[in-house]
Amino acid sequence: MRGSIYSEQKCSLCGSAFTHDENRSGLFCPSHPDQRATGKFIVRFGRDITKRFSHFIDAERFLTGIRYEVDRNTFDVRDYKKDNPLGFENLASKWLIIKKRDLAYNSFRNVERYIRKGIDKWGQKSIKSIKFADIQELLYEQTCSSKTVYDMKTWLQQFFKWIADNEDWYRPPKFPEIKYELGWRTIIDKETQGRILDEVKRISFDYNPKIWLAIKWLSVYVKLRPIELLKLKEKEIGVNGFIVVPPKVAKERKSKIIPLLDEDIDFLNSMPRGFPDMPFFRHTKHTRGVRENRQFGRTYLYEWWKQACGNLGIEGVDLYGGTRHSTVTALSRYFSRDEIKEHATGHDTSKAFERYMQAEASKSLKMYQIAATQSNKPEQHPNNVIQVNFKNKSK
Repeated sequence: MRGSIYSEQKCSLCGSAFTHDENRSGLFCPSHPDQRATGKFIVRFGRDITKRFSHFIDAERFLTGIRYEVDRNTFDVRDYKKDNPLGFENLASKWLIIKKRDLAYNSFRNVERYIRKGIDKWGQKSIKSIKFADIQELLYEQTCSSKTVYDMKTWLQQFFKWIADNEDWYRPPKFPEIKYELGWRTIIDKETQGRILDEVKRISFDYNPKIWLAIKWLSVYVKLRPIELLKLKEKEIGVNGFIVVPPKVAKERKSKIIPLLDEDIDFLNSMPRGFPDMPFFRHTKHTRGVRENRQFGRTYLYEWWKQACGNLGIEGVDLYGGTRHSTVTALSRYFSRDEIKEHATGHDTSKAFERYMQAEASKSLKMYQIAATQSNKPEQHPNNVIQVNFKNKSK
């Protein structure tokens, strides 16, 4: 049979090497049958597998297992490599390298955190050995929100699918069902949004007009996310009447081309511009404690939004809900969900760059023109505040 067991010990009487006798379950001297090896066992199977054992029974069990796999046609030499190529940590690390190129920075950080949970749990455990119960245990022991657990499950599924796409023999494990409950994000009507924007302009325009401009754009060009907006450079704004979000900045890792309203083009033309690679939304020399021309920080716009809301006595409305989500909700009175998704927010669109510039711009502009108005008033609600099921609720 293929494979055998050896020992580094020699016969004490003649110095001969011990040979494996499967009928007697041991290693014996050919010339002195009563002499047998008592340790330093080595299993060799073909050219690729060599493993040491202290006890014969362990070596024999190991060899029997390999032969059983060969008989069942499930043998894979990688299961026995020292560098463990089928280990979860090894494969997960390779997959994360790929995802780092495909995902925006913040999205990748979340994915990496989810996968690290698996690495901490399973280490170099073979992917063949990770079953439904293992995944269920990992997910159920998480103390974060149910939505976060659901996201973690989704990315783990993508990882195991990636393995299956690269290995025809591999069947990914089943996953438990994870239910989550969406919480409530506070939004406002367009009239209230306009009041807040006016207050932002009043308190910030003389200090730095780009504070108001950034918040206004978030309420109009809903295809832009706050992080994407802040990362834009001078050369990417106002290019032939468009905002150009490069792939490295866009969450979807695809270019976004956003047509500007005439009023914004005129406003840009009236402003002094900086060097092409300077952050467009940057601090002036008037900002205390911050170097001039440095990009706005992640919470900078929210701080001004919060101050404006406080001045007006409006509570519980965050920047994202008060701009992007409120505007999308208002647009739903005029356009279908699919129209908004494709032409306004840009979710999951796959239009080619040039085709989008020419064919889609007019549709987007129509939506942005409505988004920029403050006269469309929805049904009255107490304090002009509406609750819409948008935000993830932590449990």
